[in-house]
Amino acid sequence: MALPQAKHDATEARLEGLTRLPGGAWLSAAQDAALGRFGAMGLPGRRDEYWRFTDPATLNAATAPSAALMTITDEAPIFGDIDRVRLVFVDGVFDAAASDDPDLAGVEIERLAEAGKTDIHWSRDVYGVLEARGQTPVRRPFAALNTAFAQDGVLIRVTGKAARPVHLVYLHESETSDAILHHCIKVEQGAELTVLENGPGAARFNKVMEVDIADGGAFHHIRAQGRDHERRAMTHVFARLGEESLFKSFTMTANGVLTRNEAVIEFTGDNASAHVAGAAMGDGDFHHDDTVFITHDAVNCESRQVFKKVLRNGATGVFQGKILVRPGAQKTDGYQMSQALLLDENAQFLAKPELEIHADDVACSHGSTSGAIDEEALFYLRARGVPRAEAIDMLTLAFLAEAIQEIGDEAIRDEIHTRLEAWLMRRRG
Repeated sequence: MALPQAKHDATEARLEGLTRLPGGAWLSAAQDAALGRFGAMGLPGRRDEYWRFTDPATLNAATAPSAALMTITDEAPIFGDIDRVRLVFVDGVFDAAASDDPDLAGVEIERLAEAGKTDIHWSRDVYGVLEARGQTPVRRPFAALNTAFAQDGVLIRVTGKAARPVHLVYLHESETSDAILHHCIKVEQGAELTVLENGPGAARFNKVMEVDIADGGAFHHIRAQGRDHERRAMTHVFARLGEESLFKSFTMTANGVLTRNEAVIEFTGDNASAHVAGAAMGDGDFHHDDTVFITHDAVNCESRQVFKKVLRNGATGVFQGKILVRPGAQKTDGYQMSQALLLDENAQFLAKPELEIHADDVACSHGSTSGAIDEEALFYLRARGVPRAEAIDMLTLAFLAEAIQEIGDEAIRDEIHTRLEAWLMRRRG
């Protein structure tokens, strides 16, 4: 079916000026297929079901809106106390001089810009493959656009337990940068990897991460999205889980005029587990959208979605989460919880939790709530001499605790808690 003329024109304008990364046979084939998908879908609009709550206009625009830079001097770099391997991208371009030696991670790491020039590469079975699988039943046009036009990224292959976490650092130095990054991660049978991410990335940031986890593999992902407030980000994580594999992802977001994080997870092997969680804190001109789609297509698998948002001064939070249980996926355990703490009457939370179940031996549940600070708990703290602003911060951190507990590493969990506490203190009235 042909696109409506207005959508066709907008799509063509968005493509104008984009250039493809020169590549060998495998990359060119993936780019061609992705460009075909994107052309058939076109850019999203507010009438699209999964874009009703988030206006994609600035993501659709032919050029990136300007975003002022923020120089942060009041905090040490996040994850700085962890023995990790840093890979730095500046406005979407890999900076070798600022990065550590990738070999220190004890895994195979290559740049997309270099590995893409070859005719044969292991990533041809991952790059664009999981993204294409994730286009059904919900279209994700920005992910297809990313596969077709990504300019850089890393390809990571893990065959054992990684010696150190891989830390992807995204720096923003140009007020008009428009970065497109694509990462592929293949966790082989019984292997394990932790990936850390932080930084604003660019004025407008489009990132895709495809994670293929073989039987018995484990992947841990902790992300802190940058404090540059005027940034706009559109991110996707696509994951495919084999038998008895583990996927855990946590995202902390503080500030950002527009952020949309999508997670698309597919169980293909029995007895696997996937946990996706997030804690977002917004003040003022802040729009944060978590959109999650988990497909259970194997037996005895567990999924958890835990998302908490703290909003005030007109900030908006969005959650769209779905659990799809296919026929035959018996003994599925699916849990979904999205909650918002509204610190004033101007903030809003828009939620769309969904369950679609085609098996009869399952335990699936979902819940979504929004509300104000518990006045009884606030009174209890005030009666014991705790100042009102400090008491509100204490209750806010308690509200976020369930999501933070999804982080398996205690040291990282404590650091995330500290960062959120610092954000609250900076805004304490």
